[in-house]
Amino acid sequence: MLEDERVAAARNNAEWCDIVCGSHGLAGRTDAAAWSVPHRSPRWYPDAVTVRPGVDAEALLARIDVGPGASVKDSFADVDLSGYGFRVLFDAQWIHRPASAPPPVPPLTPVSTPDELAAWAAAHGGGELFRPALLTDPRVRILARHDDRGVLTGGAVLSGCGPYGVSNLFTRTDDSRDIWRAVCATVPNAPLVGYETSADLPSALSAGFTATGPLRVWLHA
Repeated sequence: MLEDERVAAARNNAEWCDIVCGSHGLAGRTDAAAWSVPHRSPRWYPDAVTVRPGVDAEALLARIDVGPGASVKDSFADVDLSGYGFRVLFDAQWIHRPASAPPPVPPLTPVSTPDELAAWAAAHGGGELFRPALLTDPRVRILARHDDRGVLTGGAVLSGCGPYGVSNLFTRTDDSRDIWRAVCATVPNAPLVGYETSADLPSALSAGFTATGPLRVWLHA
C-alpha cells in the first residue's frame, strides 16, 4: 500500500511540474519511467521526476539538459547520480492523508483573478513563477488564507484530480500546523499527497498525514 501511495504521489508531482512548465511554454514528456522536460525548467522545479522505482540513470539523463543547474527528483531515492556531476540537494519524505473528516478550522479560499494571483505569488515569494495560465487549468487550485483584516497570511496549491497534491504551502505566521489543517478542511473528502523535508514534516503529520517513503533531489553543481 505504501508503495502504491508513493507512486501516486510521484505521478501527481510529475503532473504538477508539467503544468508549471507548460505555463512557461515548456513542453514536457511523460512515460512509464519518468516525466522530463528537455530545456531548463523554471526556478525551484526539476528537469525530471521519476514515477516508478528502478529507473536507469543514463536513460533518465539522456532526456534532459544535464548542464549546470540541472536537477532531478529521484522519487524513490534509488537513482545514484553522483557519478554524473550531480550532488544531493536535499532529502524528503512523501506524505499521504486519506479522505477524512474535516478539522475544525476554516478552509482556504480560491485565488481566481490575475491580481489575486500576483498578490498571492508575492506573499509566497515565487513571483513570476506563477502565471495566469494556472488559473484556467481545471487541475489546479491556488488557495489563500486571510486574517480578520483581509491580509493574506498563507496559502497552498492543490493539483490533480484525486489524489490531490499539496505543494507551495506557505504561512506568514510562526506555526505552520494551522495551514496544513486548513488545506485538509478545504478538500476533506479526497486523499491528499505531497512531500516535506524533515524540518517541515512534523506540521504535516500533525494534520493527519503519514510519511510513506523517501525521495531525493539531485542538482548538477
